[in-house]
Amino acid sequence: MLRPRFIPCLLIHKGGLVKTQKFKSPKYVGDPINAIKIFNEKKADELLVLDIDATANGVEPNYALIAKFAAECRMPVCYGGGIATTEQAFRIIDLGVEKVAISAAAIENPNLLTEIAHTIGKQSVVAVLDVRKKIGLFSNGYEVCTHNGKTIHKLAPLTLAKTLQDAGAGEIVVNSMDRDGEMKGYDLILAQQIRGALSVPMTVLGGAGSLSDI
Repeated sequence: MLRPRFIPCLLIHKGGLVKTQKFKSPKYVGDPINAIKIFNEKKADELLVLDIDATANGVEPNYALIAKFAAECRMPVCYGGGIATTEQAFRIIDLGVEKVAISAAAIENPNLLTEIAHTIGKQSVVAVLDVRKKIGLFSNGYEVCTHNGKTIHKLAPLTLAKTLQDAGAGEIVVNSMDRDGEMKGYDLILAQQIRGALSVPMTVLGGAGSLSDI
């Protein structure tokens, strides 16, 4: 089993580095290249870079920007945002990125993960689930959203996680929308529910505010 990894996540909005809270109000916090240099010095295990505009706006990944990230990064880097085809995934890997992260396109068509895994290897395919507690006075449980929370999917997070794993994802990222940017700790109940159903590595995102949270 892999040892635990520390993976900073960089959110890209309009080419800049931003911080969000519950997937809303992106606040500019600097140049992503400078952030990568800092995490190089801190010797992070891996870096996750998510372009929060691409899928929501229906545009392709910014390959020129991704190439700059890959050239600067001294640790394995995973890129997500706007990936909807096997060709796009291969092109990103060819730029020097180790992994591609896919959310909306994979949920809508899990076979895409199978195709990409056959092309670049299962170890380089990451499925991302953006999860929040169901909204409503009498609602229970969790739901999965895409397109920055604008699209809600019917299948439960646990079911989707297993489906995406079986389709070819070599890793699952569980991103708590409720904890995003709050720095008040992870949603450990959500993490435990999904971890118990998976055999591939799982990364928990959303809520870290201190070393004790990690």
